[in-house]
Amino acid sequence: MAERREELLRAAVEQIEARGLAAVRIADVASALGVSNALVLYHFSTKEKLVAGAFAHAAQGDLAQLRELLGRRTSALRRLREAVRWYAPNGQAKGWRLWIEGWAASLREPALREVTRELDRQWKAALAGVIAEGVAAGEFRCADPAASALRLTALLDGLAVQTTAYEGTVSRPRALEWAEEALARELGLSREEMTATER
Repeated sequence: MAERREELLRAAVEQIEARGLAAVRIADVASALGVSNALVLYHFSTKEKLVAGAFAHAAQGDLAQLRELLGRRTSALRRLREAVRWYAPNGQAKGWRLWIEGWAASLREPALREVTRELDRQWKAALAGVIAEGVAAGEFRCADPAASALRLTALLDGLAVQTTAYEGTVSRPRALEWAEEALARELGLSREEMTATER
């Protein structure tokens, strides 16, 4: 039962990536696996629940990667820089297209809105936790780690919209440069102080 549900979620993510979140149908997911619509509806009673589950499934992989980066045994500053580099948009990445479509659809779909809000909270909490660790260790200064995490993710999310929806507006190197500058400001460091950790 759990394996079948997982298989349906993977197929739903693939169909959303191929067709777009608004256009995907229960029948598309069923057809991709050679199963009946009724089987999909047995596991997910509505398209909205299937889409919310697929979005959560895809995003959990990203969250696991973020937690792995932030859980490494190195300085908080190095972990934050690695996480920002990884999280920063890279143009036509499937993950960013999925997030952007999810944000748009969540304005109308309560089940998806609940999922996106909780995932967003987890992203910010993970970053805020490492910022707080760095402050406690005396690596940098930050009066409000939660506010800093919110500002950083808001900037990265906005850059993702620019690079994904409006290709050519902002290059990946420029987006990374702006993200690094923002991180330095949030941590009360100069760019030189921040990059000195890599030498």
